[in-house]
Amino acid sequence: MLMKGSDIVVESLLEQGVDTIFGYPGGAILEVYDSLYKYQDKIHHVLTSHEQGASHAADGYARATGKVGVCMATSGPGATNLVTGIATAMMDSIPLVALTANVGVNALGKDAFQEIDIKGVTIPITKHNFICKSPEELAPTIRKAFQIAKEGRPGPVLVDMTKNATVGSCEYTKKVPDVIGSRNYTFPTSSIKKAVEMIEASEKPFVFVGGGCIASQASAPLKEFVEKIDAPVTDTLMGKGAYDGTNPRYAGMLGMHGTKASNIGVSECDLLIAIGVRFSDRITGNVDTFAKNAKIIHIDVDDAEIDKNVPVDLGIVGDAKDVIEAINLTLTQQNHPGWMKEVRTLKDRYPLTYDQSRLTGPYVIEQIDNFTDSQAIITTEVGQNQMWAAQYYHYRRPRQFLSSGGLGTMGYGLGAAIGAKYGCPNQLVFNIAGDGCFRMNLNELATASRYNIPIIEVVLNNHVLGMVRQWQTLFYGERYSATVLHDKVDFCKVAEGLGCKAIRVTKKEEVMPALQEAVDYHGPVVIECIIDDDDKVFPMVAPGSSIAEVFDEADINK
Repeated sequence: MLMKGSDIVVESLLEQGVDTIFGYPGGAILEVYDSLYKYQDKIHHVLTSHEQGASHAADGYARATGKVGVCMATSGPGATNLVTGIATAMMDSIPLVALTANVGVNALGKDAFQEIDIKGVTIPITKHNFICKSPEELAPTIRKAFQIAKEGRPGPVLVDMTKNATVGSCEYTKKVPDVIGSRNYTFPTSSIKKAVEMIEASEKPFVFVGGGCIASQASAPLKEFVEKIDAPVTDTLMGKGAYDGTNPRYAGMLGMHGTKASNIGVSECDLLIAIGVRFSDRITGNVDTFAKNAKIIHIDVDDAEIDKNVPVDLGIVGDAKDVIEAINLTLTQQNHPGWMKEVRTLKDRYPLTYDQSRLTGPYVIEQIDNFTDSQAIITTEVGQNQMWAAQYYHYRRPRQFLSSGGLGTMGYGLGAAIGAKYGCPNQLVFNIAGDGCFRMNLNELATASRYNIPIIEVVLNNHVLGMVRQWQTLFYGERYSATVLHDKVDFCKVAEGLGCKAIRVTKKEEVMPALQEAVDYHGPVVIECIIDDDDKVFPMVAPGSSIAEVFDEADINK
């Protein structure tokens, strides 16, 4: 069938099962938007307030659903405004396809209006990228983009389309996409045998899970695995929900703001089984002292991660689910009552604590957890709000916690919440923000009100850049350079001006009524919670220190 390039773009997206696109139009991509108008009964386009919001929304949609998120922007600044969102997805291994437009082929390289080499710009932050210079290239390229985004270690792919490609016409034949199931990595049986031998020889095993367990849908075999080993479990920020956070075996998050039970426990274990993690600096602290008493098994789909940051005793390259299932078939039931008691004692001795006398970030998160029975999707910004959300909400299942882990993108959460709500319309969706992060992309409230998207934005307003101030307090002699935000901005009035309901909370007893009012509203709501500017996230590991040296406020006050 002879078809215009812009129509081929939309047909190719429909082939891939795309039902929602987040984007912002412009001159170079106008042909595609004209086609979207014709296909509006088959594919929904969400007009965001800024292209960065579109990229974060596509990312949130992908994290919440497991599908590929799709965002779209025009050439030049439209394309470059997607860059932060693409990099965010790359760092956290999120499947995303970004479609951008460009000038005509004859104008490439001539500094035409709104021309940018977005392919060159995004080479370091994409899994792969393409430029289509003719309509014939569009369908096969988009098909390949989705395949690359999904297979192996997921990630973002960019497809840039010149004006020639979208304006021209060619023959198009619909194609059913290839099924991408298990990655089918052929790991040697000798590795499985060695892993079982190491597990059976261990007296103090600890299981450490990351985002790879969520990407591979490994939660069910992981639960069986943990029970068979009879071990405690810790996780990364990206791994939250891969293992039920209410299970007694769960010891809390690991790393800079992880629990004392996990940090001390991993430092004392004799075998660390790391699954789908990349051993980031925020997890390991001082690499030379990380898990120094333990042998380490590292299971990951990406062979580049094995021995990259932490040398390991056994690396198994494969899909996490497949590897765990293979070990489960061979492993006999292990029992470590003494070790489990030791970790439980650490949990009892060092619980997460905060000031109960007044309104704080942890209190707000706990109330949201109670109100939603630990079932909501939680997106976050970055900083103290992010860490409190990770510490005080109990994530029961995968894809509940959506946050920028690797890149640490302030302004991520609101767009991600919009995307998550489109992907999971029957789930309650909360974005936990600090006031500094909220300023970054609060214009996406206009998107939420335009479409009456019932998300709940909770702003923990301490009138400072809280995490940076915490470092300035602890390590920079209380020199608060450029971190104080006491000004005349009224977030409630801003929210109302952008078409949302706004509620201000200043006392503990106001939190639950505010949450109920927000849910009953059935539209976008901002709840601003006024907290103290010196509230801190504890526990904490000082930069460059061993995770065994984790400290809290009680340690400082000794």
